[in-house]
Amino acid sequence: MSELRITIRRARTDEAEALTELSLRSKQSNGYDEAFMAACRDELTVTGERLAEGEYWVAESGELCGCACLLAGPDGRSGEVHAFFIDPAWQRRGVGRLIWQKLLERAMERGITELHLDADPAAVPFYEAMGFAIVGESPSDSIPGRKLPHMTASVTYLAG
Repeated sequence: MSELRITIRRARTDEAEALTELSLRSKQSNGYDEAFMAACRDELTVTGERLAEGEYWVAESGELCGCACLLAGPDGRSGEVHAFFIDPAWQRRGVGRLIWQKLLERAMERGITELHLDADPAAVPFYEAMGFAIVGESPSDSIPGRKLPHMTASVTYLAG
């Protein structure tokens, strides 16, 4: 197999629409139907405001192949992995690990000691492989009555 040349960089505001489409393709690759996806569209829409609010990072290799967002908490010691999506054509090719390494590096540079996220149930194995553990449930912002696994990890442990 040839070596992949993937670059990780900050997202640009002119990429908001492309990042939205990437996020939707990634989410739908978990087997969700059109009604579910329509309910999630607002939550998954990347806007200029959302790009400015957090640190959005993209993976690219001639095209966008993944994105993730790190949000620092108000205390400056905790952070949220607010978005983490890999284009289906790029899944299981190491892109997620590369983006994850960038988020971890940035968390450490910012003094964040704990990360948390609300995971799509299909993504739980990936996050567990990255060092997260399920600590509870959170209500879905898109689907009334749906609960999502709430996961957390110590940045020190992850970097160890």
